[in-house]
Amino acid sequence: MSDAKLRKLKRLLETFRAADVDELEIESSFWRGTRVRVVRRSAVVTVAAATTPEGMVAPSPTPAAAGEAAAAPPAEDLHTIASPMVGTFYRAASPDAEPLVREGDRIRTGQIICIIEAMKIMNEVPADVEGEVVAVLVSNAEPVEYGQPLFRLRRS
Repeated sequence: MSDAKLRKLKRLLETFRAADVDELEIESSFWRGTRVRVVRRSAVVTVAAATTPEGMVAPSPTPAAAGEAAAAPPAEDLHTIASPMVGTFYRAASPDAEPLVREGDRIRTGQIICIIEAMKIMNEVPADVEGEVVAVLVSNAEPVEYGQPLFRLRRS
């Protein structure tokens, strides 16, 4: 990111922190059509910028839609792996590759189970427990929020 863009983003965040608003969304040609969404949750400020691989702006999930998945109670014996960050969820390392895991697969602790793209950086997400994948809760290339459930596992 250029210095001018970084300065402009910092000024935007400073203005947001000082303002009496909980959410701000801006789409600007300054960032080549990227949509920047800033949401205040309690005392935390989250910044999300989402674009598709083709450069098109991806729709931001509505607060209700993001909360619905998180609000669903997990089954008693299942472990939930949640998103460690805001970004775009990918099941495979590249568009033509096989998914890293599928429902029914046995996985081990530390195994990479998905990728979340945040700010053009591909972040590998490892499993935090060993078990069997019971459900993949997010579609490929779908925007995800911090803490949003991604997988349900039956521990082994």
